[in-house]
Amino acid sequence: MSEAITIADIYKLFERTEAQFAEFQKEAERRNVEAERRSAEADRRSAEAEQRNAEADRRNAEADRRSAEADRRRAEADRTMEELKKLVRATTEAVNNLTTPLCLFIEEMVEPAVVQLFQERGIDVTQTMSRLKSKRPGAAMEIDILAVNGSELVAVECKSRLSKDDVDDFLDRLQRFKLAFPQFRDFQVYGAVAGIEIDQGIDSYAYRRGLFVIKQSGETVKIINDAQFRPLGFA
Repeated sequence: MSEAITIADIYKLFERTEAQFAEFQKEAERRNVEAERRSAEADRRSAEAEQRNAEADRRNAEADRRSAEADRRRAEADRTMEELKKLVRATTEAVNNLTTPLCLFIEEMVEPAVVQLFQERGIDVTQTMSRLKSKRPGAAMEIDILAVNGSELVAVECKSRLSKDDVDDFLDRLQRFKLAFPQFRDFQVYGAVAGIEIDQGIDSYAYRRGLFVIKQSGETVKIINDAQFRPLGFA
């Protein structure tokens, strides 16, 4: 036979139930607090992610802007370069148009005088030729003026402005002259350079290389080499 339940037993049951309820309520509150904390953390991280996304969008927009600016500058540079090329072409054409008549003017000034000039220097030339051209392989060249007699000749290079490169180029051609013009293979060959303007020191340079130097003198020209000068013969 089971024992009878007393009022005291019922009170104890209520007390235990109340204690368990309080524990459950406390755990529920703790979990709510933890859930709220996690929710707040999630919100914070979400806000940070949004901020990072916004920053990334801003940087992407800035990168796009800079890329567009770079493209614009490249296009501007290309346009400027094309304009510069056109200017260079136009300038080159203008210089060429100016230089060609000027070179012809120099040749027309020098050619009538060279026979007498070289005769006075002991080279008994008697006739001149102009624009002598050769297209022989390895010796293609053009000689502006050639003063010649039966055994000697002087090749003359005419420039509006005589530079070291001009002198060196002419010396190279003189070395190959007889290959270019075999009809003169038995001649004694000398060289001369003529210029309205001569770069500083180039007259002395040409002198030392054995070339006659011809300069403008009033309405005619003269040889400026001194009496001690001995021209170089080119074999």
